[in-house]
Amino acid sequence: MKLFLQFLCIGLFSVSVLAQERKVYFSEAVSIHVPKYKKKAKKAYREHNPKYAEFLFDSIVKNHLAGTYLDNFDINCIGKNKECFNDFKKPIYLTTYASWCVPGKGEIPALNELAKKYNDKIDFIILFWDEKKNVKEVISDYKRYIDIVYVDELENKDAYIVKTMKHSLGFPTTFYIGSDKKIIHIDRTAKLPYTDPFENSYNLNFNNLSSGVSEILAHEEELLANTPFTLN
Repeated sequence: MKLFLQFLCIGLFSVSVLAQERKVYFSEAVSIHVPKYKKKAKKAYREHNPKYAEFLFDSIVKNHLAGTYLDNFDINCIGKNKECFNDFKKPIYLTTYASWCVPGKGEIPALNELAKKYNDKIDFIILFWDEKKNVKEVISDYKRYIDIVYVDELENKDAYIVKTMKHSLGFPTTFYIGSDKKIIHIDRTAKLPYTDPFENSYNLNFNNLSSGVSEILAHEEELLANTPFTLN
């Protein structure tokens, strides 16, 4: 009987460890948790309560989406031979967009500046959920340090993943992702009214993006610290 209990405990421990180690992908977490979030968020906006809607967004990110892993799906990268997200080996700054979205005044200049500074350590990616012809009309302001990719939902073979990601949190939405494809944080792009001075918009975006970059770099340091040292 004691031997049986010992084997049972070992078995349960093994199952527990495996459960803890299993990667949860973003699309999986979205399919479980986002429908309920959307229902509550829509109600908050209908009741003119944007603060509560922001709280709901922050809560779902913190409790259910941060710590999941980015799904690998097909993309089209303008000017580069990148066919899926696993082709990017560095940690990733990713903002999802549509061609009809109008960036804030200082958003692209702030991103260009950070991408120039950190492109040797981080892949900066703007993902458009759109057709190539529409994307090419709106990307002239992005500098060469930024990769422009697009996904045409009607043509992409990874239909379920694409649909789940595209329709999950709206856009623009920014993902901070480690080189292990772990999603560290998700944020909404900072915007100010167009009547605000350019300097205010630039500083707001630069500070927000800098904070996200710092999170990525800290995650990479943690990964490096936890990597076993081996002698060749």
